[in-house]
Amino acid sequence: MKFSFLKYIALSGALLLSACSSDFLETEPSDETGAATVFETTDNAKLAINGIARLMTNQHMGTQGFNGEGTIKMYYGNYPGNHFVVGLPGWSPIINGDYYDNVTSIYNYYPWYYYYKLIANANEIIHNIDGAEGPQEEIDYIKAQALTYRAYSYSMLAQLYGNRWDDSNNGSTKALVLRLEPTSESMPLSSLGDVYDQVYRDLDDALELFDLSGYQRQENFEIDASVAQAVYARAALNKQDYETAANYAAEAKASYPLMNVADYKAGFANPTSEWIWSSYGALDETLYFYSYFAYIAYNSTASAVRTTPKRISKELYDKIPASDIRRDLFLDPEGFDYNNNTGEAGDDLIENAYDRYPDLASNATIYAHMQFKVKANDQPGVGNLNHFRSSELYLIEAEANYFLENETAAANLLEELTASTGRDPEYTCTLTGTDLFNEIKKYRAIELWGEGFDWFDTKRWNDPIDRKSVSEGGNFISSLAVKVEPHEKNKWTWKTPQKEVDTNDMID
Repeated sequence: MKFSFLKYIALSGALLLSACSSDFLETEPSDETGAATVFETTDNAKLAINGIARLMTNQHMGTQGFNGEGTIKMYYGNYPGNHFVVGLPGWSPIINGDYYDNVTSIYNYYPWYYYYKLIANANEIIHNIDGAEGPQEEIDYIKAQALTYRAYSYSMLAQLYGNRWDDSNNGSTKALVLRLEPTSESMPLSSLGDVYDQVYRDLDDALELFDLSGYQRQENFEIDASVAQAVYARAALNKQDYETAANYAAEAKASYPLMNVADYKAGFANPTSEWIWSSYGALDETLYFYSYFAYIAYNSTASAVRTTPKRISKELYDKIPASDIRRDLFLDPEGFDYNNNTGEAGDDLIENAYDRYPDLASNATIYAHMQFKVKANDQPGVGNLNHFRSSELYLIEAEANYFLENETAAANLLEELTASTGRDPEYTCTLTGTDLFNEIKKYRAIELWGEGFDWFDTKRWNDPIDRKSVSEGGNFISSLAVKVEPHEKNKWTWKTPQKEVDTNDMID
């Protein structure tokens, strides 16, 4: 399959529709008339929804490193976290959190540009779809998807450009421009609380419309009610609205059974029983060397993997029980030769790696603790990109129950996730209090490693980044073995990009 999609150009949330799809190549050239054509029928509007899905795996801003949602996961979730080892000293400003207040940096601007691009497209659909010709059920379903895209985008922006809820004075600190209309007019920054209120409203409206439509999605990249529920659960967790988080996590995961061991070891590149929402990725939609999989997949031929394979921190690896199958997804150096200072494997460890994973590139560099969790379907980095799995929802529900003082429920959820699925059949949890919370955090780190959660979780928990060098018992190179306290570096909050300030008269 291949998406039919419309290209969009956005700057600080402004939207210009252009007739760039083959379906619209010869239609009206002006933005105004082009928009009217797109929303003339529900069949056309479906292409606009596909366009947003496509934007999540498109290359952006004319530079190879920015590839939609994959970049958010890699540069903003994995790289600056506690448990993702990548030997790139030249990337220390990103990995060590030195750019939060650098308002002219492209790394400061990218998430703002990308998510407001999704929001701008969603706004066009939300405000035009009611006039489209077609069945009401299709109108409702298209609008529900657009509302969910907008809610998801604002929930992600809130985590990056907003304070932790703990630091927000109950949501009163300024965070984002809350654009709900297809306009580029200047607007002030809204409070973090107002942003979350709008996320909730959008999701409430989306869920009502999904119910009215009665439509069943055909593909995992499409959005349905379960996706809206999952977005709700994650947003509520970040807002410390634990009852809402627990309720929506339970609803979202209800129809997505946890995957078995065989599926778990299959490479995280294709939807399984527990994939709630993903982005489509196959050879006909490849980003070549710029995709998420070209940066992480162990079998990728891309130089980003062959020269610097992605690794788990030694500290986290050592916490994974020997009976847990997730330990097998990383290269255990115990009993083999390797350079203790760099992690580079000796001949016997290299041989062991190729014996276990013969699809490694023939010229790959092998390192202790390198990952075998993520695998590309095609070269150099093709795969479907997951955004929500039911495993995450189990962990959200467990964390929410802990704070709701339902500790037994939280422990049971950890056991259901870990023991009943065969991830670790020996696992039991009888912990309480702070020990139970630390257990939830540990299993989030193990279960979701490499999927873009590390930094976001650490920020939410108000924990420090604390990476250990080899001499300290870890496996980070010295320039990346740092400790960053939660109160440091603008409290890990990215400042409003200068590009937005320069074009928005209502932001100082």
